Amino acid sequence: MVLIDQHVIWTFFASLLGFVLLYTFRRNSSKRKTKKKNFPEECAEESFADGECRPVNGSGTDVIIVGAGVAGSALAYTLGKDGRQVRVIERDLTEPDRIVGELLQPGGYLKLIELGLEDCVEEIDAQRVLGYALFKDGKNAKLSYPLEKFHSDVAGRSFHNGRFIQRMREKAATLPGVKLEQGTVTSLLEENGTVRGVQYKSKDGQELKAYAPLTIVCDGCFSNLRRTLCNPKVDMPSCFVGLVLENCQLPFANHGHVILADPSPILFYPISSTEVRCLVDVPGQKLPSVANGEMANYLKTVVAPQPVASTINTLAGALYKVFSASPDQARKEMRQACFDYLSLGGSFSTGPVALLSGLNPRPLSLVLHFFAVAIYGVGRLLLPFPSPKRMWIGARLILSASGIIFPIIKAEGVRQMFFPATIPAYHRASAPPVKCDIQKDVASKDQQA
Repeated sequence: MVLIDQHVIWTFFASLLGFVLLYTFRRNSSKRKTKKKNFPEECAEESFADGECRPVNGSGTDVIIVGAGVAGSALAYTLGKDGRQVRVIERDLTEPDRIVGELLQPGGYLKLIELGLEDCVEEIDAQRVLGYALFKDGKNAKLSYPLEKFHSDVAGRSFHNGRFIQRMREKAATLPGVKLEQGTVTSLLEENGTVRGVQYKSKDGQELKAYAPLTIVCDGCFSNLRRTLCNPKVDMPSCFVGLVLENCQLPFANHGHVILADPSPILFYPISSTEVRCLVDVPGQKLPSVANGEMANYLKTVVAPQPVASTINTLAGALYKVFSASPDQARKEMRQACFDYLSLGGSFSTGPVALLSGLNPRPLSLVLHFFAVAIYGVGRLLLPFPSPKRMWIGARLILSASGIIFPIIKAEGVRQMFFPATIPAYHRASAPPVKCDIQKDVASKDQQA
């Protein structure tokens, strides 16, 4: 009798426990169904730390790219070709009107070929660029890109930046996995120190959120988002004023023209078959007023007489400092030494031009050529007979050159500059295509056509 009572008691407790477990399971299942009912299509597949399934726009996105400029569009196309689901959010999808990014160096064109984007410079009236011409004090020096080992199609390209951007956006949008959307990203969405997505305002003013495992910010050096990721310091020693000259013939066809004027360089290059861009560098952060005529007066009285009389990133910044006029005698000697060094021709010009054109990406070459210019300048001062004054100017010239190049080395990193092979990389850049490679590629495209 006692055994029967114990059996009944244990059976009762087991049944009660089973009922409690069943009730708990059904209650949790009902909650999950309610959440799915409220957000049938917008529930993210990724599980978050708190276990909540969150409503987001664009579930299934692999990568969010903020900005559809050159970098954002090229990245979207590359990831889309790789089968990724890419969402690009751009503040304004209309054709931009900007004066930056109008001259694509040959190294950049080789990258377009590598990415399959070379047709983006077609049908926009782009102009071939084969090198530069330097002008100083009535003398000139023609510096051609070292393109001998490449197919004849390889050269620089100059164009309206907006037309090029639109072609890249259109090319990226042809892929089924790439979606371009107009919207203004206001903040990054973070959780436990990890970026989960972005918050943005759509074209019609809606506040929305988008989530993805990876978010890439490509919206320029003045990005508001960059401040949340790092401590950017944008150096603005001067501003460019852009003019378009119509039906104007430059002295050297298919070349960019750099006039070493006072106080800073002036650039000319074609951007279409009928237009030439003139970029006037105005030192300082405050521009002459356009409204009251100060700008027009500055261009007429300071800039115009010099082109008539004389009739591009790390390296460009260094060259700007060298080419800019200065009251310092050592800087003047450095400027003249640079012009004379490039005028020597041969490896003295092809080396720096290969760096400038992106055909030689080795940072060490920049350092070597930079100090070669400095030593050449000192040699000009000390020969045929040195004097204490010339020796002093030569020492200051070396110090001035060091003051330009050493901050660049520090910013880039010593390992990156001198020992790039020791830097780990996920993808090693392949060698640039030589003549036979591009000819085969062109031939295969002709056969397909």
